[in-house]
Amino acid sequence: MHFDTIIRNGTVVTASDTFKSDVGILNGRIAALADGLASANEIIDATGLYVMPGGIDSHVHLDQPSGDGIVMADDFDTGTRSAAIGGNSTVLAFCMQEKGQSLREALKIYHEKAAGKCHVDVAFHLVITDPTPEVLGQELPALVEDGYTSLKVFMTYEGLRLRDDQILATLDTARRTGALVMVHCENEDAIRYLIGRHEEEGKFAPKYHATTRPVAAEREATHRALSLAEIVDVPVVIVHVSNREAMEEIRRARQRGQKIAGETCPQYLMLTADDLDQTELEGAKYVCSPPPRDKASQEACWEGLEQGVFDLFSSDHCPFRYDDAEGKLNEKGKRHFRWIPNGIPGVATRLPILFSEGVMKGRISLNQFVAVTSTNHAKLYGLYPRKGTIAVGADADIALWDPARRVTLTNDLLQHGADYTPYEGLDVQGWPVRLLIRGESIVSGDGLLKQAAGQYLPRSRSHLTTRQQA
Repeated sequence: MHFDTIIRNGTVVTASDTFKSDVGILNGRIAALADGLASANEIIDATGLYVMPGGIDSHVHLDQPSGDGIVMADDFDTGTRSAAIGGNSTVLAFCMQEKGQSLREALKIYHEKAAGKCHVDVAFHLVITDPTPEVLGQELPALVEDGYTSLKVFMTYEGLRLRDDQILATLDTARRTGALVMVHCENEDAIRYLIGRHEEEGKFAPKYHATTRPVAAEREATHRALSLAEIVDVPVVIVHVSNREAMEEIRRARQRGQKIAGETCPQYLMLTADDLDQTELEGAKYVCSPPPRDKASQEACWEGLEQGVFDLFSSDHCPFRYDDAEGKLNEKGKRHFRWIPNGIPGVATRLPILFSEGVMKGRISLNQFVAVTSTNHAKLYGLYPRKGTIAVGADADIALWDPARRVTLTNDLLQHGADYTPYEGLDVQGWPVRLLIRGESIVSGDGLLKQAAGQYLPRSRSHLTTRQQA
């Protein structure tokens, strides 16, 4: 057989296997896995490299409304460019419904924002902020059939959060339609109470963002979300878990028989609340929710990855410029932590950090790395087996990793729209030196080769929800 491209002499790594093989690519898909493939238009020598599925980052915020006078640092151009630089071939971004808005209106806006700008493949999660009878009874069931098979609800942020009865109604619609629900778990009433107490005491610096969102507020909300899901009997994803207490709620729910997926992020492995406690408002760079915790929480999150409590390792990329009146240092944010935009950039650094700190330091295996950064995302969010694996028939979304390459992370390297990275100066070992999407080389070395090659991806239902329906 003559192929478009052959990747030769590499070590193929999937979520379950590691083996030497050539990879033959034809018409954008993997057509053969065998030794000695000979004939192709292009031969890529992968000697000394790992041949892995492209990363799938299923928790990415791009070009999202963020409050009066605040502008997110990445649109779909810069955000997906940065994703590609970091070895990702697919991102799942959020389409946020605003109050009074229909879901179809919101989707029209986000599709227009993304059109012609995406350098990697993109799908959308629906963020439900206004679960009216029309939204839950008509729009959402129809959109699930159209391939928008996941949605997110918030338990915090005034204007975004849902009451428990609204969450139950949304979960019940998800159960009937086969949608998968992601939940941001923090107790908004407790947070608002603590903010008021801090204000009475004159505590306004960035470091107080962390003390007004304590572990207990995340743990309680996690327990409540899991209880609501149990009442309705529906699977959920608990996103961006930052500590042992919330993680143990997931573990206990599974022991009760619930179908639960858990997610953690690089900031909970690499940062602590001390990073928010810096002079001259530098701590604003690290404001995100939930906030980074402490060293013991870092170790707990590593344990969750090692033991499989966490199925997903995502970036929660939510970028704002730091030194900008429309970003972290807006006029109100300079005076009070509650007005500092929540979120940090990380779509390009997610994979190198986990590879370096996890694989190269012996905390997780290569196969676990592929599972929590690609395969599990594809399975949970209805993209498998087209995405997330190296197998005959799958899209040829392939990242070639050099485990010997050492890189010092700098903001310029990451090519996102933010003016900083929280990981500036971090030395990592292992780097994606080439990225192919549907067989086309998109990134080679540190540079983007092909502009706006991404496609929108409609999705099937999650394996968690189809199992539930069956």
